[in-house]
Amino acid sequence: MARAPKAQIVTANALLEGDVVYLTAQGTWTRHMQEAEVFTEAEPAEAALAAASKRHSEIVGCYLAEVTLTVAGFEPAHFREDFRRRGPSNYAHGKQAAASDAA
Repeated sequence: MARAPKAQIVTANALLEGDVVYLTAQGTWTRHMQEAEVFTEAEPAEAALAAASKRHSEIVGCYLAEVTLTVAGFEPAHFREDFRRRGPSNYAHGKQAAASDAA
């Protein structure tokens, strides 16, 4: 039985701000994971990663991150990616403070 292909997104850090960013289907960077292009086949994912990795004036640390497709969209498959999208954990600030203000 063939194993289902992994769903992946291209992620990196914005060069100037350091924020976690995700590659969209339009080839732009977004700070919202749900706007990222999801790849379900290895070849297009690797091609997108190779192209994105050359954008040295915009990002650093580009790589593929596995995601799990759910009814509500997709979620990080690994706790590291969930941690990265929420920002530093030493105290509530930035994205974390905004999330707690909305609650």
